[in-house]
Amino acid sequence: MQPPLPERVRPKRLSEIVGQEALLRRLSRMVERKSPASMILWGPPGSGKTTIARALARELGLPFVALSAVEAGVKEIKALAERAEKEGPILLFFDEIHRLNKAQQDYLLPHVESGRFVLVGATTENPSFSIIPALRSRARVYVLEPLGKEDILALLSRALTHPEGLPGVDAEEEALELIAEAASGDARRALSALELAAELGGGRVSLEAAKEALGRENLVMDRGGDAFYDLISALHKSVRGSHADAALYYLARMLEGGADPLYVARRLVRMAVEDIGLADPGALRVALAAKEAYEFLGSPEGELALAEATLYLALAPKSNRVYRAYEEARRAARAHPAAPVPLHLRNAPTGLMKALGYGEGYAYYHDDPEGSFAQRYLPEELEGARFYEPGEEGFEKRFKARLEELRRRFEAGRRMKR
Repeated sequence: MQPPLPERVRPKRLSEIVGQEALLRRLSRMVERKSPASMILWGPPGSGKTTIARALARELGLPFVALSAVEAGVKEIKALAERAEKEGPILLFFDEIHRLNKAQQDYLLPHVESGRFVLVGATTENPSFSIIPALRSRARVYVLEPLGKEDILALLSRALTHPEGLPGVDAEEEALELIAEAASGDARRALSALELAAELGGGRVSLEAAKEALGRENLVMDRGGDAFYDLISALHKSVRGSHADAALYYLARMLEGGADPLYVARRLVRMAVEDIGLADPGALRVALAAKEAYEFLGSPEGELALAEATLYLALAPKSNRVYRAYEEARRAARAHPAAPVPLHLRNAPTGLMKALGYGEGYAYYHDDPEGSFAQRYLPEELEGARFYEPGEEGFEKRFKARLEELRRRFEAGRRMKR
């Protein structure tokens, strides 16, 4: 019997892993320097913790041993330490490391310190509360984010062409979109659904096969058979359009249909930053508080917090100016990726840097407001660029007046300096 699809198509090298770009760059440098370091990978299910650990062991040339904190304890750790003493360092992947008790973690600690183990711990819970300080201080903590929809789509496409995946299986674009959306950032869930859909569809992944594969737990459907992405789209657009009743209805449809409430909570947070922004800065706090309330209360009481947040967002003034400003700033950063930071804004922790002029002439606002306005902040080639232009709704009307005043003072200061 062959292994499941997620295992068959698991990337073998760091360069093949999708998502988590910043972390992968750090780990690639670690491999280049041949200086393995212990770490804790904190992130949701299906975000790549196991895959990263396996690929890292392969590229560092270390034996890979996986233990689960649910099953393993001091006995297993001791046996591995004896093996490492004879054979050399081992990359020890400890899944659900937050479940190890203090005594087990204390026993693990000297073997991490000695280098017998290059520890890669995986956890879905905050290491600050579950990992002892001594162990945390010897292992870097890296936060993994849920994979984005585009990342999931890339994984699904790769699985359809991978020699050990599903070569020859035809998949409808709508079916892949549905699976990627319903996976909620979980690569394992997405790949398992793809494999089941291919079986149900007789070698073809149709939209209907994808719906059947996902089932009620992973896909929100009403009695008429509307797809998950139609409902989340309707919820988002109803909030954006300030139609409180429609927003509440689509929220209820999703939750009653079996949607993951935390997925809905994440989408509400996105709405707060994308469609409300600084028109009402409180919207983000309300959305995040709703997520925390749901995690604290669970269902069904926690769903009221999501309903409260949905109504608040629908009734709030709307602005996408922060979203647009950041997109403009991203374009500028990509167009000018190496623009030099003005010398007076640079940090100067060493004598050499000070001698090179780092930090020289910096005007500290609280001591010299006018000098602060007169100095240049953007790189020279971007001087005068404007990314954020506030709108007329809610708080942004006030921010607009403030920003206009500040820009006048910056321009006046620059003219005087010339």
